[in-house]
Amino acid sequence: MAKDRDISFSDRMTEHEALMWNIEKDPWLNPNGSAVTILDQPVDLDRFKRQVRHGVAKIPRLYQRVVPGLGRISTPAWAPDPEFNFDHHVLQIELPAPGTDQQLFDLVTKLAAEPLDRTRPLWRFVVIGGLEGGRGAIWSVFHHAISDGVGQIRMAELYQQATRDDEGHPEVDLEAIVAAASDAHAAKERGGNQATGVVNTAMGSLRHVARRQLGLTRRAVGEVMLWPADMSRAVEAADDVISATKNTVDQLTGSSNERPGGSELWRNRSRHRRLQWVRVPLDALKASAKADGVTINDAFMAGLTDAAVAYHAKRDVAVDAFNTSFVVSTRSDNNIGGNSFTPVMVQVSGSAMGVGERFADIHAATERAREAASHGGGMSGIAGLANLLPTSVVTKTARDRAGKIDFATSNLRGAPFPLYCAGAKVEAIICMGPVAGTAANITALSYDGNFDMGLMIDPVAIDDPEDFGNCVADAFDRMLTQPKAKKPKSSKKSKKGKA
Repeated sequence: MAKDRDISFSDRMTEHEALMWNIEKDPWLNPNGSAVTILDQPVDLDRFKRQVRHGVAKIPRLYQRVVPGLGRISTPAWAPDPEFNFDHHVLQIELPAPGTDQQLFDLVTKLAAEPLDRTRPLWRFVVIGGLEGGRGAIWSVFHHAISDGVGQIRMAELYQQATRDDEGHPEVDLEAIVAAASDAHAAKERGGNQATGVVNTAMGSLRHVARRQLGLTRRAVGEVMLWPADMSRAVEAADDVISATKNTVDQLTGSSNERPGGSELWRNRSRHRRLQWVRVPLDALKASAKADGVTINDAFMAGLTDAAVAYHAKRDVAVDAFNTSFVVSTRSDNNIGGNSFTPVMVQVSGSAMGVGERFADIHAATERAREAASHGGGMSGIAGLANLLPTSVVTKTARDRAGKIDFATSNLRGAPFPLYCAGAKVEAIICMGPVAGTAANITALSYDGNFDMGLMIDPVAIDDPEDFGNCVADAFDRMLTQPKAKKPKSSKKSKKGKA
């Protein structure tokens, strides 16, 4: 089912990817999301492995390991893993009877807590059998340094099919492909001399820094040369620098002029996780959002905010405002994998509201947050600054920042039609976003007419995850069943009248 996608990966991590790689040294800040795909039957394992092997052969990043740069003067590089072992990355587990959804969720939550081996290629599949009703599942994880959510959805096209009977791709000699790539890389880097390899590593790091600085210098010089002809550009540039610096520092440190906000009930944090799943019909959600003139993402965040308000109301706890975030994709390419996104922090009201009022409030808050983020340094600016600091300083700052966020959100778009994987139909794809020190991460994926929300919850922060899941389900039920206001019909006379 693979589409005609571009496959283009850099030899080095971007600043953003390097930041995610570095902060993972603190297990609390694991930035990696994963997903569990529920199938109507177990996959044909040999067939599935054949499809994955084809995907790995097509995407070199999946047989590459991370090579540290020289000190901190450059981002880490990627190189073929000469000890690549496919069987390390594709495993099989059978659930004990009766194989309930809860057993599945408990298993994949434990799998998600296990760090990837940082000396190997950074991905893994676990094929799961024994689900009640004769179903199967696949749990998958890719390190965030390889790809964001959009890129992972595109990568999945390499091992998914459009029909049940599609045999997919033929077998490939993956080991020979990896061996050839490893030999070519070794010949290029070492030239047959181990000492030369060390020098090449240092020189490669220095060249990377030089290219990065040269690009920045060229852009700066080009801008400055225009100032004599238009002095207003100099003033605007100065204002932009001040604004970008302030916003970058605010995003990095969590400081701002906004109300502190946040739930006192959800202050505690841990490394424990619980997964809840809420599904709503996509068409009904679209209709509800459209009726009030807001986006799907506005409706998504509105439902979660109402759920948070209801959860606290049950416990007689008032919250002035919740601190949350959403993700803006900045992709303009057709690439498989890679990272191109910016997280945007936003504060939303903790007051009880009607559905229409909540939509309007969320829409206004997210628009303000987008505008503020557009004047900041973005993730590239933050990452470039953070990567110059000691890792311990960055992780402490990141923990402090994450500890102020009540829930993080992400909204992904999947296929609008049924998918199959090695003979099994995909019934649902439940995303398990990185909690990374927040109270919860809720990542939604639209697929085949449904809007599936994976709620990854820290049960020490939100001590009744099941009830929070029920609050989310109830909030969206109210949203989708609200009576739609009928708009008055315009008369023919009014249509012809002047504006």
